Amino acid sequence: MGTVNEIVNLIASFMIFLGSIIALISSIGLVKFHDVFLRSHAATKSSTLSLLLTLVGVIVFFISYQGYFSVRMILALVFINLTSPVGGHLISRAAYRTGAYMYRKSDTTQQVNTLRSNSDTNSFEQLKRRALERESLRQQYSKSTNQSNQD
Repeated sequence: MGTVNEIVNLIASFMIFLGSIIALISSIGLVKFHDVFLRSHAATKSSTLSLLLTLVGVIVFFISYQGYFSVRMILALVFINLTSPVGGHLISRAAYRTGAYMYRKSDTTQQVNTLRSNSDTNSFEQLKRRALERESLRQQYSKSTNQSNQD
């Protein structure tokens, strides 16, 4: 019975370690990525996975080592996995609608040493103009899809 507990503890430790490595990669992505969309993706996707692995590892550890099952951990796991992607989507949607800077590969040579998602590189007029252009394209697209659905 001792070897089974050691194997389960090893699996739990590995899951917690893997979750912390993924959280570290997520934090590096937050610093390295260029715009709000890529940063939001790094913050929501990988941190959700890291929390999933960490909490499952903690649950497995407490069940095997102390015989304790926590409903609060399960609820936290469900709540975080439901709300984190929705929050990331809403942040990205709000940034898109306000005309936030969107990184393009062709911009790399011009903006190597600048922060790419702040107002220093994008004036308010540029942001507003891009938001209006995107909104008009979205309206044209929705009109065309509505017409094709009616036919």
